[in-house]
Amino acid sequence: MPTNAPSIQTSLRIIPRDQHSISRKGVSPNALRVLYRLHEAGHRACLVGGAVRDLLAGLEPKDFDVATDATPEEVRHLFRNCRLIGRRFRLAHVVFGREVIEVATFRANIDDGSGDRQVHDDGRLLRDNVYGTIEDDAVRRDFTANALYYDIADFSVRDYVGGFEDVNNRVLRLIGDPETRYREDSVRMLRAIRLAAKLDFGIAPDTAAPLPGLAPLLAEAAPARLFEECLKMFLSGHAVASFEGLERHGLLSALFPETAAALAANRSGALRHMLIEGLRGTDRRVAIDEPVSPAFLFAVLLWPAYCRSLMALQAQGLNTVEAERRAADRVTLHQLDTIALPRRFSLPMQEIWLMQSRFSQRQRKRVVRTLSHPRFRAAFDFLVLRRAASPAHEEDIAFWQEAQQNPDTAIAHHPAVEPESGDGDTADAPRKRRRRRRRSHAAGE
Repeated sequence: MPTNAPSIQTSLRIIPRDQHSISRKGVSPNALRVLYRLHEAGHRACLVGGAVRDLLAGLEPKDFDVATDATPEEVRHLFRNCRLIGRRFRLAHVVFGREVIEVATFRANIDDGSGDRQVHDDGRLLRDNVYGTIEDDAVRRDFTANALYYDIADFSVRDYVGGFEDVNNRVLRLIGDPETRYREDSVRMLRAIRLAAKLDFGIAPDTAAPLPGLAPLLAEAAPARLFEECLKMFLSGHAVASFEGLERHGLLSALFPETAAALAANRSGALRHMLIEGLRGTDRRVAIDEPVSPAFLFAVLLWPAYCRSLMALQAQGLNTVEAERRAADRVTLHQLDTIALPRRFSLPMQEIWLMQSRFSQRQRKRVVRTLSHPRFRAAFDFLVLRRAASPAHEEDIAFWQEAQQNPDTAIAHHPAVEPESGDGDTADAPRKRRRRRRRSHAAGE
């Protein structure tokens, strides 16, 4: 059955080469190869989306996408190094070693029945493979800043929905009715937060207004997709701004419900201060091109929820060890309802949490075991981060810093180190236990 989207008015504005800041020097040579070959074959070919937006905003794009009137099959015919992917959105990927240039055919928002478009009853777009003109393609994109086309034919920028002005004014604005566009794809709400944080753009009032009310729609998104969106949001160098955007626009409780509840209940603000400091550290590492583990990231994001759950279980009378394990399992399980956190990250995340109580234990064997634990370094870094919430961890931090440099010296001389229970002099303890075992064995013969 034909599906008709609401009509969106367009007005073409052509910005000639001498009136915009895009230079081919800033464009990937491989993207230029794709653009020129499509153009030479008689097809319209434009650089589109984030690359155009970033170049106009003075940023360096990481990806270069191409839009064309060639169908995916025609693109594959032109490039031997091409593969077709996707069912929801049929795309061509032209592969140059590690770089992939994504080529999409101009799509239309109106299906006359001849294309492949499917919309769920609640407005979600399930498939969108109805091809059209460049004008059609512009209005079906999400934000005006992403609907700009750098035309290889004359090196102009073509703007159909006011995106050029919005980029200049540093404003993120949805194309069409915001509520309708969010219902088509609820993850657009997170994308709005992420792009505003990355670009340091404001979100237009009409684009921001529906966010709090539509936040529950995120529960309908695939948890695996939300996990990927979280990685983009928090591991791209703009984690603090993204988190603050989630808070400001009412989306935090939909994405991290137990963390949001714990932060609201923490009157001192210490947990939030620690979380923000952790995200700030993540941004610093990304800025200097150092790796950040998703396990550590989610340990930071879910720590407030873990602390709140731990306190509740201890209040029920559970001993510390059991309460810690149950709290870690409970928080992880509940979060999986929203975000599909893989076990290769959730298990190390839990180990980081559970090791925190070990840092106050100074018995000789426990010190040695803790230092040799494969998650020690991440757990210790997390302990250092906890200092942002409370200075009470200073003594533990000092001891373990020394223990990493010279464990024997730390164990022998640090006043807080305790001997093993029931032993006298720590250095002689193993020999005494061996003598006791031999006597017991002899008595039994």
